[in-house]
Amino acid sequence: MPLSQPCGVRPPAPSARRARHAIPGGLWALALTLCCVPTASADDAPPPAASSGATVRLPVIPGSLGPGAPCTRSSPTAMTVVPWTHAVLGLPAVRQHSRGAGVTVAVVDTGVAPGTRGLQGRVDAVGDAGEDCVGHGSFVAGLVAADRESAAGVDLGGVAPDARVLAVRGTDPRGLPDPARLAAGIRAAADARAGVIAIPLALPESSPRLTAAVRYAAAHDCLVVAAAVPDAPAAVSSRAAAPARFWPASDKGVLSVLDFGPDGGRPDGARSPVRADLAAPGDKVVGPGPRGTGSFTGTGASFATAQVAGAAALVRSRYPKLSAEETARRLTATAYPADVPRLDTYAALTVVPHVDAAVPQPTPRRGVVVSLSGEDPGPRRIALLVGSVCLTAVLAAAAARGAVRARRARRAAAAEQT
Repeated sequence: MPLSQPCGVRPPAPSARRARHAIPGGLWALALTLCCVPTASADDAPPPAASSGATVRLPVIPGSLGPGAPCTRSSPTAMTVVPWTHAVLGLPAVRQHSRGAGVTVAVVDTGVAPGTRGLQGRVDAVGDAGEDCVGHGSFVAGLVAADRESAAGVDLGGVAPDARVLAVRGTDPRGLPDPARLAAGIRAAADARAGVIAIPLALPESSPRLTAAVRYAAAHDCLVVAAAVPDAPAAVSSRAAAPARFWPASDKGVLSVLDFGPDGGRPDGARSPVRADLAAPGDKVVGPGPRGTGSFTGTGASFATAQVAGAAALVRSRYPKLSAEETARRLTATAYPADVPRLDTYAALTVVPHVDAAVPQPTPRRGVVVSLSGEDPGPRRIALLVGSVCLTAVLAAAAARGAVRARRARRAAAAEQT
């Protein structure tokens, strides 16, 4: 099929007298190529997210239980489509580079129930942390490392599905934390040689004991990842409170994490920190419960902390020579620029830093492919504009060259006649 047909462009046929001054056919091929700038193919599209299908109503995982309240029951509803967080984190592509094998992530929370779906055989517990009445710790652990699919084969797993989980109690059995209990949990995780310590808790005050525990973890090369703010309660005011400090996220050496939702914003009334190191998906996230096969949903920085902890496990698995500090630096240096830099898991695994000799350069697996989205005309217009400018310059140069040759030919013919 002629190259001109797909674009509907047909170059004019030069006359016999001007054939040697005509624009070369290769330039027309270039013109046709620029006209046919490709849009994104189906292979480039992200997997269908939860927002693209029918509305699925899931129960909310609680952060704590009131006095006398029963333990969190199993969810009657199972998620059937890919959560929106998978596309944002690029998990299908990420898992070609790392799945977190060989790394243990300690979840210092309400415990992790043995029946948490997708974690069977990969959970160790410190003390009584193998039980979880509340369900929050089990949900967080699932976001970090669950390896599970729906009945239809839809991926509902966590960020690092080959990582191990260490369940550590950071609260009382009802989900209420305090600095002393949390400090003991951090030390226990460090003694167990966890590569990453996920702390979905944010306390309004610290203590010398808690600060010392964080330093102890750093001395044992454990990367501490903590929520920058508490999760918003079920009923919140539309007026956000002034930014504040919370612990252990505010301690030196802790990677503090803030949340954002599918629209890129945060819920009304959500607390704001004085500062945070990274932002990750944390609003309307979907994960497993402590019992049963159903799914729960949750909103808050505690769940964004789980995503970053999973990403840290991926990096430490792919680059085992990196220290905890170097891993944190890699995660923040490769993040999307924003007021609070946003986690870019794929870049954290593949980008070669300018200054970090400890990170080997990954072997390229395929060539670079430029793909322009059909939904966003901006990149296409830019490509067409740049291509048009380049083409115009090439054609103008060719035309000028042809004109010079024509003048020379006319002068030569006139000289012969005289």
